[in-house]
Amino acid sequence: MPSTGLAATPIQLTDTEIFDAHAGGKLSVQLTTPIETKRDLSIAYTPGVAQVCRAIAEDPHVAAAHTWTSRLVAVVSDGTAVLGLGDIGARASLPVMEGKSALFKRFGGLDSIPLVLETTDVDEIVQTLVALRSSFGAVNLEDISAPRCFEVERRVIEALDMPVMHDDQHGTAVVVLAALTNAARVVAREIASMRIVISGAGAAGIAVADILLQAGVGDVVLLDSQGILVHGRAGLTAIKTEYAARTNPRGLSGDLAVALDGADVFIGVSSGTVPEDLIASMSDDAIVFALSNPDPEVHPDVAARHARVVATGRSDFPNQINNVLAFPGIFRGALDAGARRITPEMKLAAARAIAEAVESVADDMIVPSPLDERVATAVARAVADAV
Repeated sequence: MPSTGLAATPIQLTDTEIFDAHAGGKLSVQLTTPIETKRDLSIAYTPGVAQVCRAIAEDPHVAAAHTWTSRLVAVVSDGTAVLGLGDIGARASLPVMEGKSALFKRFGGLDSIPLVLETTDVDEIVQTLVALRSSFGAVNLEDISAPRCFEVERRVIEALDMPVMHDDQHGTAVVVLAALTNAARVVAREIASMRIVISGAGAAGIAVADILLQAGVGDVVLLDSQGILVHGRAGLTAIKTEYAARTNPRGLSGDLAVALDGADVFIGVSSGTVPEDLIASMSDDAIVFALSNPDPEVHPDVAARHARVVATGRSDFPNQINNVLAFPGIFRGALDAGARRITPEMKLAAARAIAEAVESVADDMIVPSPLDERVATAVARAVADAV
């Protein structure tokens, strides 16, 4: 049964309001101890600081308790895949990275520092972070274009003995799984039995497919701009070849119309558009996550004519799939537990915690509000327990 419609309440923003809020940037450094007297100065800086330096030189583990590194996340981007803006460069990406750091502080209680790199060379990105590794305790990779993002994340994880996560991949995947968990409750279905179509085989699409497979889904079909990923299709990259073998168990080939015919779930993480008749071809009580921003693959009001549950990435419609529900708590939990890696088990635990934060699941309430302060704490606890 289709839903009865979604009430849109667009937030009206003015240029003046936006630019005034960003004046001088969105971040500053705050002191944790006062520096008001000569004694304060002697403790915080010379000569007192030398004692802490000597202690760290003798035992590097002392740094965790007596510097901010154990609670500091580096938010790193090369500016090649920023929001829906694309490759706008490192400097232009900085407002997004500052915003990410602000969200880390607001919801996870973690300090972070934006680092935008004037290079798209994978070797240089990895070498830069290796050279800076004594300065932070975790790395949030952000807005790095596919397929380079897969190699960057893999190599940074291998090089650094600390939590590393590309949020465009895994933050999105975690929240999608949480939302789908509750959407399945709404339609009284088991996730494992669903036929799921993912439009977009970039960073987010690959990660969503991966976490759904880990969650036990047996029928996932991935599409890129050339159609369904199927074993043997010409022109597949290495990562797409891998996922063509891991997904599409019925061996479908063709376009989105083929994939969506009778499908239970559509997850859009591309900049494409989906005609209404294709949504209408899905199964009864269908689920549509049209997550492209700012323009969803299908307008939620149109999708709601045919689907039972509809979600977007936008804040002016119900069921916003927002990464802020995931990444502050994931990093907080990993750092709280002293984890060296963010594992698949930790991501699954995070998704369960987000889903469980919804007290009364309904068509228009499958994820908690991005402003719900309980979520990051619950996610952090679940992630730490999964270490």
